[in-house]
Amino acid sequence: MMKLEKIISGIIRRKENVYFIGIKGTGMCALAELLHRAGARVSGSDTGDVFYTNAILDDLRIPYFECFEPSHITDKLSLIIYSAAYSADKNPEIAEALRRGIPLAKYTDALGAYSAMFDSSGVAGVHGKTSTTAITGTLLAAADLPAQILAGSAVTSFGGRSTITIGNKYFVAETCEYRKHFLSFHPRRVILTGVESDHQDFFPTYESIRGAFVEYGEKIESGGELIYCADDAGACETVNLIQKKRNDIKYTPYGFNADGYYKIKNYRTENGKSVFELSGIPSLWTVRVPGRHTVLNSAAAIALVKSIADSEGAVFDETLVNKLKVALSGFSGSKRRSEIIGEAGGILFMDDYAHHPTAIKTTLAGLKEFYHERRLVVSFMPHTYSRTAALLSGFAAAFENAGIVFLHKIYPSAREEYNGAVTGLSLFEKTKTFHDNVYYVDEPLDAVNQIKSILRPGDIFISLGAGDNWRLCETLFNEYKEYKKTGAAV
Repeated sequence: MMKLEKIISGIIRRKENVYFIGIKGTGMCALAELLHRAGARVSGSDTGDVFYTNAILDDLRIPYFECFEPSHITDKLSLIIYSAAYSADKNPEIAEALRRGIPLAKYTDALGAYSAMFDSSGVAGVHGKTSTTAITGTLLAAADLPAQILAGSAVTSFGGRSTITIGNKYFVAETCEYRKHFLSFHPRRVILTGVESDHQDFFPTYESIRGAFVEYGEKIESGGELIYCADDAGACETVNLIQKKRNDIKYTPYGFNADGYYKIKNYRTENGKSVFELSGIPSLWTVRVPGRHTVLNSAAAIALVKSIADSEGAVFDETLVNKLKVALSGFSGSKRRSEIIGEAGGILFMDDYAHHPTAIKTTLAGLKEFYHERRLVVSFMPHTYSRTAALLSGFAAAFENAGIVFLHKIYPSAREEYNGAVTGLSLFEKTKTFHDNVYYVDEPLDAVNQIKSILRPGDIFISLGAGDNWRLCETLFNEYKEYKKTGAAV
């Protein structure tokens, strides 16, 4: 094993101390929970901001500081795992660990080392990683297969957490392409949902991001499997490039255009659910999270679960299929993925993380298909200057299924600096050429009164993006809910 893998396995075996800097992050908290449950003595630090992960850490009785101080770092620590958001020149705890010579590992490297301890599967792609991982974990739990799952967001069927443990033989994790972080992972199987331009601050061209996915596919163990979306041109191109170098792994397509076992057919929506069949499984599947993309994610998850079941020697018979069908029909999504915040005043309030033109378009199309009689009122906050500039026309044209669109300032990233080339107003001006009902309000919460004057019973209000305009959705819902209770004017 590599040195880091030895360190982590030794910490678990000897129940030693591991410290997480940025422990409240979704992935960090999830890995902290997995190591805690495996026997390590886990502690950590973060800011004083409150996240959903606070409750998870408190429930697990994992101690954490809500500040960063050098005094927190002692020689009793066998390993320090830190979030990629922090560095030695900006975080005093990392600097102190370096001074003391305590082993340090970035989160993605620690996750990769952990994956080497199992028969591991990575879920990758520009879109759909979190939902696909969440569905996979839900189905693995229903099948009672001995796996651990780590998703990129809280999942209702995981008890509101981003990880679930059923056993210790298999490991399924969402793996991120940004800065090629997924190359630390050790996959026997990979799901590839789609490949297109994104993260322009690191991947300036489509070919550069596609190349990263090719590298990831080439890491699959001999005898492993690449499960890919046949409906996505980028995924198919990536697979073709991998096939030129690797003929020792299995290639499994899924989707509406796929050949073979996981071809989706007879898809339709009825009674608030998507219904579909798979060519290789003579049975009806249903899922109540909107959109064709959710059906695609479900097919990918089913393919991965069957692959793991085959490896485990489990019989994929009618009994097992029925368990999976029940689990899928009960799947209600994950946090910030078509998440229903609530309904008040006859208005359905939702939130979604969609922050790429393709994700926005598919999310809104799915909602329109599910709720065709409702008007969609959308708030979108773009994330990163480089993405907004590179995909400006794509963003502007992505709101065709929205009745009304509210746009906001660009939510910045610490990883880039503003160069003055594009603003939220740039996107607003471009979007007006595609859409008749577009408004611009720089700060999301400043739009509350204007949106209230527009909303009417029967509408869906949805906040989209990787920014903080989810606060706008939450504020509006709470005001309408309060109106329902008190009768006061909205």
